[in-house]
Amino acid sequence: MATWKSRGLRGSTLEDLINRTNEKYLENKLALIQKIPTPITPIKMDKEHKHITLAYFEQKSTVDYIGAVQGIPVCFDAKECATDTFALQNIHAHQVKFMEDFENQGGVSFFLIFYTGKDIFYYLPFEYLKLFWDRAQNGGRKSFRFDELNPEYILPKKNGILVPYLDMIQKDLDERV
Repeated sequence: MATWKSRGLRGSTLEDLINRTNEKYLENKLALIQKIPTPITPIKMDKEHKHITLAYFEQKSTVDYIGAVQGIPVCFDAKECATDTFALQNIHAHQVKFMEDFENQGGVSFFLIFYTGKDIFYYLPFEYLKLFWDRAQNGGRKSFRFDELNPEYILPKKNGILVPYLDMIQKDLDERV
């Protein structure tokens, strides 16, 4: 049983940016993407401040977001990285399996990585993640470096859209053909 202990607002800024982006995409009828809550069971509560201080996860989570973009099933997970090296321990085997199964059903799976030190959002197609994952499973590096990534998947800055990932989904699909 995994436990969760509050560490403040870790990751919530990225989540807020993605949620606001998803609201904008919905308003413009471009996509319907929903945040998947991780089910937890509270163990300790701070009654004075009315928040959970200790809980355990009821089940393994799969991905952070799921939905459809112009009729295409989409799922993705969001991660932050403070350095140029992304440790694969931040991704779990059950997530990789879920994303692989999702892709096998005709969906698009990917990771959105926010490189905080560089102020860069990166779209990591599942196919690329799988190469790094398989390398680690076969005794290779348990991480990947920013300079190993395809620079064409760096999300461009766009007015009004905080994390503009839709164009990258199209690029991902175009490269599959």
